[in-house]
Amino acid sequence: MALSPAQMDQKLDEHFAFEAADNVEGVLATLSDHVEHDIVGSPTGPTHGREGARDFYVSLFADLADGKVESLRRLYGENFMVDESRWTGRAVGHPFGLDGRDRPLSFRLLHVMEFSPEGDIRRENVWLDLASIMQQLPQ
Repeated sequence: MALSPAQMDQKLDEHFAFEAADNVEGVLATLSDHVEHDIVGSPTGPTHGREGARDFYVSLFADLADGKVESLRRLYGENFMVDESRWTGRAVGHPFGLDGRDRPLSFRLLHVMEFSPEGDIRRENVWLDLASIMQQLPQ
């Protein structure tokens, strides 16, 4: 059964809310058991399953603080969506291998999300504007 755009919005908004609260367990609960989690360019490459995604979120929440995601545009297909967003917050750790030094940070993201028929995220593919991040966090 195909999900409606409203159902996909609800799941992604829930996912982003858990991220904003640094709630690893909440984020993982939005993912399917067999999720493919792919942060494009990550040295680990795509991971599989909720436990495979765990380390990314633990590191992310240690490296970035006060994060807010603003969705700018969403496009929908049958059980998938593309979400263009802007993340804004502070780089408190070493995001993406860069020394954050508690500096403000804002960058664009592109999520390609596929959903299971039950409504969980079964694939999360994230593209981020690393050039912008590097400009804001000179080493």
